[in-house]
Amino acid sequence: MNAPNKSGWKPAMNAADDGMHNGPATTTGNRALMLEEPLLFEIGHAETTGVDLPELDPAASNRLGGFERKEPIGLVGLTEPETVRHYTRLSRQNFGIDLGFFPLGSCTMKHNPRLNEKVARMPGFADIHPLAPQSSVQGALEVIHELGEWLTTLTGMPAVAMSPKAGAHGELCGILAIRAAHEARGDAREVVLVPESAHGTNPATAAFANYRVEDIPATPEGRVDVEALKARLGPDVAAVMITNPNTCGLFEKDFREIADAVHDAGGYVYCDGANFNAIVGKVRPGDLGVDAMHINLHKTFSTPHGGGGPGSGPVVLSEALAPFAPLPFVRKDEETGTFELVEEEAREETRGQTFGRMTAFHGQMGMFTRALTYMLSHGADGLMQVAEDAVLNANYVLRSLEDVLHAPFADSGPCMHEALFGDKDFAGGLTTLDVAKGLIDEGYHPMTVYFPLVVHGAMLVEPTETESKAAIDQFVTAMRSLVERAMAGDETLKQAPYYAPRRRLDETAAARKPKLAWEEPQSPSGQPALSEQGGR
Repeated sequence: MNAPNKSGWKPAMNAADDGMHNGPATTTGNRALMLEEPLLFEIGHAETTGVDLPELDPAASNRLGGFERKEPIGLVGLTEPETVRHYTRLSRQNFGIDLGFFPLGSCTMKHNPRLNEKVARMPGFADIHPLAPQSSVQGALEVIHELGEWLTTLTGMPAVAMSPKAGAHGELCGILAIRAAHEARGDAREVVLVPESAHGTNPATAAFANYRVEDIPATPEGRVDVEALKARLGPDVAAVMITNPNTCGLFEKDFREIADAVHDAGGYVYCDGANFNAIVGKVRPGDLGVDAMHINLHKTFSTPHGGGGPGSGPVVLSEALAPFAPLPFVRKDEETGTFELVEEEAREETRGQTFGRMTAFHGQMGMFTRALTYMLSHGADGLMQVAEDAVLNANYVLRSLEDVLHAPFADSGPCMHEALFGDKDFAGGLTTLDVAKGLIDEGYHPMTVYFPLVVHGAMLVEPTETESKAAIDQFVTAMRSLVERAMAGDETLKQAPYYAPRRRLDETAAARKPKLAWEEPQSPSGQPALSEQGGR
């Protein structure tokens, strides 16, 4: 059972060669509740389905216009019990926020309150369609409008674009608004400055928008080198993209000075909102001179995160950029109290300078509903406590580990919502990756590793406000143990994880010879393929 299956994966569910798994090998490859599960293509067959469909009438007219299928679709089917078991078994091999602590720095993973889910699933929200007449979805439009008002109030910004679907999408929205503003005044510029301590997607977003990206160095204390930034400002600089708090876990205390210098040079300030969770209710980015900032609803306002979406990244905009915001947007008629989704046909009277639209519809309704529920249930004072508790927990982690783990910015003052460490003094060729893999054995999803790049072997830890002291203490204990092993050159760490459903991949082979799709085995001539026959 330890031989690679048809997908190229090696189950490694038997007793391990290193003796870490004691006990005899099982015939099935299963180990009690750790159940081995093949690929769907390996267990399904074409003639099985979980539903009954009527037979096609051969005499019925063909309305496919020549697009009918010319050969078998190649998909296999399962019965309903087989389907449920297949996906349930796969789900047991995943780690999720409902199972334990996610210490991901700059990628806030916190508890998603069930109240949010209950409200999002109300028929009046869950059953509506984006193309429904606006008169029939006034409640949904009001949710979008009210959420936007909360976001502008919390950030101190006059306008908001709700349609971007995620953080990087929101970044692009802000950068496109900046480009449109420059072009409107006939001042096309080509450079965007990105500090080393900025969020990792910032340079990619600027490059995607056809800007040339230049780095601004960080000071030894982990903040933007203000003098280096000022020295680079000029008539070719369109914007500066800054993350505040930055990815070194520190607040950019000179942000206002930076913003004023950028504005004096004719540029705009984009602030990455990935770390807004640390300052919500405490600092308004608009007061710092920010022109555009996206807000990750999944981070600050506890909507679901991961799995490829659905996401949401609203962008708040300054007065200078508001005219260039994308369509559509929700507008309230103060006389009648009704809400309207403003589209292209009204652009001349509303946002004639808009750069266009970023998505087919109005944004991610499910995330809007969850985020507003979170805001209303916490209130302004509760959101402020979110920031305070997140910062408190991160500083507790920092001070609990700085005596055993390299903390390059521990003397730069209190960190914000994330603590940054490095792999200095690891022995025996051990690396940050080995500690991260060891954390999997301890029952944790690893922290963010190797980012930011300003710290060698970076480990960025964010406990968030939703973890208890007991949970954080257990994590700290696990980390201290792993770090002590790394400092001692414990060779067993190089093979971790030992207890995960899958052992450590050969990363070189995975990068150079990835197996990205299942390939059906070649059948002997004249015999049906697996997907066409009833056997397994």
